[in-house]
Amino acid sequence: MKVAITGANGRMGKMLIEAVLQSQDMQLCAALVRPGDAAVGTDAGAFLGQQTGILLTDDLAALKEADCLIDFTLPEGTMRHLAACQEYGTQCIIGTTGFSTEERAAIARAAEDIAIVFAPNMSIGVNITLKLVEIAAQLMQEGFDAEVFEAHHRNKVDAPSGTALAMGEAIARAWGQELDEIADWARHGVTGARQDGRIGFSVVRGGDIVGDHTAYFCGPGERIEITHRSNSRATFAQGSLRAARFLADKKTGLYTMHDVLGL
Repeated sequence: MKVAITGANGRMGKMLIEAVLQSQDMQLCAALVRPGDAAVGTDAGAFLGQQTGILLTDDLAALKEADCLIDFTLPEGTMRHLAACQEYGTQCIIGTTGFSTEERAAIARAAEDIAIVFAPNMSIGVNITLKLVEIAAQLMQEGFDAEVFEAHHRNKVDAPSGTALAMGEAIARAWGQELDEIADWARHGVTGARQDGRIGFSVVRGGDIVGDHTAYFCGPGERIEITHRSNSRATFAQGSLRAARFLADKKTGLYTMHDVLGL
C-alpha cells in the first residue's frame, strides 16, 4: 500500500513516517508539509538519518500516487487535503480533532466518494477504553455522577480533546442523550450543587504530556475510574496503519476505529 503523510515535519508526522518505513506492507510515497514551508525539498527520512528518496513537498498533486493519506494536522489543513483526496480517489485516515459541525458534515459527504476512517484517537487502547466507558455508563446511569478529565501537552490548541469528547459522547449515548444537551464544559464561581444527569469536563494543558484521559463514575461511598494514558505517539501511528489496512478493500464509506477493531 502506498501511503502519504501530512504534517510530515511535525512530531506526529515524523512518527507516522517512521512507522511506515518500518512496516513490511506499506511504502511511503508522499510527505506533505504546509505551503511555503522551509523544509520543502528535504528528504522525508532525514530526521532518522535515512535517505528515502521522498522529498517533503507542499504540492497536493503528490496524492495522485497514494492509495491512502494519513492526516493529523489542523481542521483547515485537513479539509484542504480531503478535497484533494476526493479529486484523486485517495483513501483518507483522519486523526485531526477540533472540527466544526459543518466540517464534520463535509467529511461525511466526502465519504460518498472515497473511503475514510475518521476517529478522534487512533490508539487501539483508547478505542477499547471508549467501549468500556460506554458499557460502564449503561450500568451506572442511576445514582452515579459522570465526569471526564483529560491532560495534554502545552501546544495542543483545542479543548476538550477529541478523545475526551468521545468519552462524553459514549456516556451520553448510553444514557440516550445528546452530549451538547447535558455537558458542563466549565465551572467557575458559585455554581450551585451538581445536577443529576450532567457530564462535567476538566482539562489540563502543560509540558509534554502525550495524552491522559479518565472517565469518573462517582456514587455514594465509591467511584469507578476508567483511565487510559498514552506514553508515546507510536500508539497513534500503529493504529493509523491498522486503519489503512482496513481500508485496503473499501471504495467508499465513513468508518471509525470501532469498525477497524470490530467493536
